[in-house]
Amino acid sequence: QEHVVESGGGLVQPGGSLRLSCAASGSIFSIARLGWYRQAPGKERELVADITKGGMTSIQDSVKGRFSISRENANNTVYLQMNSQKPEDTAVYYCNSVAPLAGSWGQGTQVIVSA
Repeated sequence: QEHVVESGGGLVQPGGSLRLSCAASGSIFSIARLGWYRQAPGKERELVADITKGGMTSIQDSVKGRFSISRENANNTVYLQMNSQKPEDTAVYYCNSVAPLAGSWGQGTQVIVSA
């Protein structure tokens, strides 16, 4: 059984925006730090942004100023707002635990940035 369901991916033009949603179970949502990862074709999976239970966020330098992460505790949902998108943002995006480390991965949601 998957613990999260990622959604919101799709095709977006360069400079456009997408908002990804991660619907998490109560168990995984209680984890201290949740994050969004991405994996581009031919590249390793990398952490993009993460957020603590209290709302403290960390954003990777490569997307800082363009991406933001937030969470709604009432809905057990973590969001990744992606603005000013670039072709290099093209990847499968995954939501998962950062601390403690994830033990499994879901399907993710595909983001394609192309004109």
